[in-house]
Amino acid sequence: MKHLTRMMPVVFAMLVMGVASVAWGGTTTGQVNSTMTLTAACQVNGSTSSSGVNFGTLNFGSQTTLFNTATAQVNGGSGAIAVQCSPGAGAVLTFQAGQHDAQVSGGSRAMANGSGKFIPYDIYSDAGYSTVLASGATVNITEDGTTQTVNIYGRAVGVAGLTPGTYTDVIAVQLNF
Repeated sequence: MKHLTRMMPVVFAMLVMGVASVAWGGTTTGQVNSTMTLTAACQVNGSTSSSGVNFGTLNFGSQTTLFNTATAQVNGGSGAIAVQCSPGAGAVLTFQAGQHDAQVSGGSRAMANGSGKFIPYDIYSDAGYSTVLASGATVNITEDGTTQTVNIYGRAVGVAGLTPGTYTDVIAVQLNF
């Protein structure tokens, strides 16, 4: 028994040395590759949709049937049309035809009441009403990643024979980038 007691430290030391000399099978190194592809993008009034986007409303308010002229500004929800595009997107805003273009003289566009009556009007890129945005007219968009405000103004002209009611038109707008 005495012999065993003296051997215990030696056996213990051998076990420790045996465990300490266990070798790992090797080492493998490498990496994880990350990737992302970004495409040009634009948003109008906070929407990134590609169709059915609300560019705003041109509301001339309430007038009498005998009005001479009425003016309005497009409101995109929180003011003018707000457009934000990726840098280098080549963005161009195009104002297309309305539903009743050239129905009457006095404007290149017309609002209709559904009973054959029309109010002539035009849209403009300036508050002085000097630059008409006829069908196909374009507005270049700043492409620096910031939101650009696009102000569009309207002026309607009163004509004889208008009847009370609501007159409307829809202008197609397209943002190409």
